[in-house]
Amino acid sequence: MEAGLVGLGRMGINIAKRLLQGGHRVVVYNRTLEKVEAMEKEGATPSRSIEELVHKLKQPRIIWLMLPAGEIVEDHIKRLSSYLSKGDILIDGGNSYYKDDIRRYNELGEKGINYLDIGVSGGIWGLNLGFCLMAGGRREDFDRVEPLLKTLSPEDGYLYCGPSGAGHFIKMVHNGIEYALMEAYGEGFELLQSSPYRQYMSFEKVAHLWNRGSVIRSWLLELLESAFQKDPELKEIRGYVEDSGEGRWTVHQAVDSDVPALAIAHALFKRFRSRQADSFSDKIIAALRREFGGHSVKKIGE
Repeated sequence: MEAGLVGLGRMGINIAKRLLQGGHRVVVYNRTLEKVEAMEKEGATPSRSIEELVHKLKQPRIIWLMLPAGEIVEDHIKRLSSYLSKGDILIDGGNSYYKDDIRRYNELGEKGINYLDIGVSGGIWGLNLGFCLMAGGRREDFDRVEPLLKTLSPEDGYLYCGPSGAGHFIKMVHNGIEYALMEAYGEGFELLQSSPYRQYMSFEKVAHLWNRGSVIRSWLLELLESAFQKDPELKEIRGYVEDSGEGRWTVHQAVDSDVPALAIAHALFKRFRSRQADSFSDKIIAALRREFGGHSVKKIGE
């Protein structure tokens, strides 16, 4: 198959590379043309404008956006919609709010342009391990792009989740759970750091141990072990933790649905607190976000 990819950030580059490795033709565009040129060397077809990308794809086209949620996505969809044709499929693979997906689906549908929202998880490890994909939209559009999803994901790593908005809704809840899991690990290791047995233990070895048969074993613990290998006391980073929006949306949804999502809400508010003071549990969360997603961290002194 062939697809256009707009946005060559950490995730977008790896999506493009994995599609190329799967034998698909990929036309790429990014505002920073150096990234386009780098992907051309990997085998992608370059384009230097949105219009050029559209014209280099055969109809009916498939175009995948990997852009930050919000105005950037809105702007690109508006620009693309002026060039796309009836029957084309536009995919938002970023972390957009599911209610925005429903609106976009309806607006684009009036022009005959199809729209899928696909939540993507896997971080910077997706190139090698595959991405977990959660798709919302029309079933027939999902069926059309399914060969791409098979290439991008590991076995059983993608799912049709329902009509427009369903993919990003499930990804939103996924990220809310992620917030709570990381907060639990952070608090646990802060208890270890302040314990009377601190001098006898290695955090790296504890993380490694807990991944050997323990009920709390997880990929996050593997990543935490990796973080401790690089910086045993996490002295190089501040416990300053950003939030990308999904945690807030999950809490808003919990309020709207009368669901007592206590752990997720606490984890979100703890991130707000992290920007006012420095604690070891926040260092844990900042380190984990760097390990799985390549997110930047605040270094000591910054």
